[in-house]
Amino acid sequence: MGIYTEQVVPRLVNVACGMKESRPLRRRVCAGLRGEVLEIGFGSGLNVPYYPPAVTRVDAVEPSDVGWRLAGKRLAATPVLVQRAGLDGQSLPFADDTYDAALSTWTLCTIPDAGAALREVRRVLKPGGTLHFVEHGLAPDEDVRRWQHRLDPLEVRVFAGCHLTRPIVGLLTDAGFTIAELDVFYEKGAPKPMGADSLGIAVAP
Repeated sequence: MGIYTEQVVPRLVNVACGMKESRPLRRRVCAGLRGEVLEIGFGSGLNVPYYPPAVTRVDAVEPSDVGWRLAGKRLAATPVLVQRAGLDGQSLPFADDTYDAALSTWTLCTIPDAGAALREVRRVLKPGGTLHFVEHGLAPDEDVRRWQHRLDPLEVRVFAGCHLTRPIVGLLTDAGFTIAELDVFYEKGAPKPMGADSLGIAVAP
């Protein structure tokens, strides 16, 4: 990885994903988390303030050293034990049936093989464990989808592999999850091609 990807992109993401419009969505997606939780794409810890009291531990998967350093103040302020426990969501260093729940926020767009990462998450979740997610991806409206396909190459370059066109629900069901809750909407304050969100809960078999 180059300097831009290693040093600049994590700071861009910290700002772009830390805007006040995203805070209610983070609160919603974290609601109901409990026990031992796996968070993939931890980034700079923007979800940390929204972990419910029922969460006893979070194992954070985050490849960026810069992102982890940016999380320092949030980690210092939370009573929840959070440890950096992996670098690659596509190959998790955990045993089967380890976690009560998992969390992914605006992460599946960037993982090179999102399907492989979701299969790994399903593997390490206990039977009946839940994956709480909010992700941007392929829009529900065809005219917005056309713009997403046009803009996707630029998005990939600027945000180091982030895609606008991934079918989030399809990726989850293909990985073996059952969708228990789902809300599809355009994120307030964001251009529609970049802000077509899916928020919900998926259940592991």
